[in-house]
Amino acid sequence: MQPEFWHQRWQEGEIAWHLNEINLHLQEHWHGLGATPGGRVLVPLCGKTLDLVWLAGQGHRVLGVELSSIAVEALFHENGLTPTITDEPPFRRYRVDELEVLCGDFFDLDPSHLGEVDAVYDRASLIALPPDLRSRYAERLWALIQARTKVLLITLEYDQAEMDGPPFSVHGQEVQALYADNFDIVPLAAVDALPESPGLRKRGLTHLTERVYALRPLG
Repeated sequence: MQPEFWHQRWQEGEIAWHLNEINLHLQEHWHGLGATPGGRVLVPLCGKTLDLVWLAGQGHRVLGVELSSIAVEALFHENGLTPTITDEPPFRRYRVDELEVLCGDFFDLDPSHLGEVDAVYDRASLIALPPDLRSRYAERLWALIQARTKVLLITLEYDQAEMDGPPFSVHGQEVQALYADNFDIVPLAAVDALPESPGLRKRGLTHLTERVYALRPLG
């Protein structure tokens, strides 16, 4: 899956994954994760999610990473925010107070772009990637964060034969394979998400489970 795929989706407004509300799982489980007040929260592949604004409102320094400039500019415009913009090749950094977004490719990140990361919120990153990129993503994420960094991860599970991603199905066994070497994986919730996903039902799904995990660093 090439960057052009996502640029085209945003250009054509095909963003069915975007929620016009704050994620309920985030609100329910974030404080139990134990993220440090004032600590930096990394949100990869963030789009224009309102979750960024919510996290900043909880007192965190929030850093999103998003490929599409359309998404980044919409995030600030739709929330009535005027960011300071600086070019930091290969990224462009948008910032308002405690909220920052780096516009560019997640796989171009290095630790100098991020600083110290206390926690990661992943609602739409892992499930946005096809199988051949998910292991690369998990390895890159681990290389970018600190040994104490915690992760709140949300995935979807369904019969991949019923629908092509994205979003892709990521089963619990794969979560274990990707993260168990570095994290204690704690299941927090499993919810039947099909009734609230009419667009995915139209694409052929007959079953859809949304799962929430806390990933806590080993040791």
